[in-house]
Amino acid sequence: RHRIGPADIETVRELTATFSRVDQQRGGGHGRKAVVQYLKTDVAALLQGSFSTESVQRDMFGAAGELAYLAGWMAFDNSEHALAQRYFVLAVKLAARADDPPLTAHILRAMAHQALDLGAPEQALDLSTASIEGRRYTNATPRERALTGVVHARALATNGHNQAAARTLLQAEDDLTSADAGTPEPARTFFFTEAALAHETARTLTALGDTPGALRHYQHSIRTRGTTFRRTHAVTLGYLGAAHLTQGSLEEACTVWTTALDTIENGVHSARARQTITDMRNLLSP
Repeated sequence: RHRIGPADIETVRELTATFSRVDQQRGGGHGRKAVVQYLKTDVAALLQGSFSTESVQRDMFGAAGELAYLAGWMAFDNSEHALAQRYFVLAVKLAARADDPPLTAHILRAMAHQALDLGAPEQALDLSTASIEGRRYTNATPRERALTGVVHARALATNGHNQAAARTLLQAEDDLTSADAGTPEPARTFFFTEAALAHETARTLTALGDTPGALRHYQHSIRTRGTTFRRTHAVTLGYLGAAHLTQGSLEEACTVWTTALDTIENGVHSARARQTITDMRNLLSP
């Protein structure tokens, strides 16, 4: 019988990274069923195998946790929210079994993000507070700290804790600045660049009532984002248009939204990106 070793873990991680890139490029509606299928068959079988060492076993549970998280995130992006929550909960259990606090933080941050999008601010704050506790923050790389931190800032702002939100936002900026190419990073954080931080900062500033600041950060996000992140690009454009409309600039809003529509028509299967279109129609209807 095959003893499970580092090569098996590497295979799971490589496939997870590939699926994650497709998600970033095309949205969660592309390939989620394949992710779930792989998790339920090959990966579930690996978890029940015999391991060469205890550390290999922990790493395999961690790799499975990242895959379950991705299944959850893709479901969330496709507005399949109950399904997303089930996979996030499974991912948290696998991360605990792997004794990987930063992975747990990464998943709790996604759950907080989902709660904010679903209009459950108190739940979001509980989740984001849990995501930065103890080893979940201290053991994480600077890039991952910045990611959990900025979502926590948005949860604080949405709950009216404005000063704490502003402080947390500055800390997240510092954390991302101190992330350098020399630090080995978990592959799951590859998407969290300066452009991603600017997007989340803008959402936090919107919650703080600073629309001009939000506009600047959305524009910075769009200018600095790589072409591989088309799904998020469409989402950012949707929010940027809404910010223009809040400022009373209908023409700018419509221009930005046309670009967002073009991006979505160009093969982005993301209910979250489509929601931006629905939102703008609602904003424009008298």
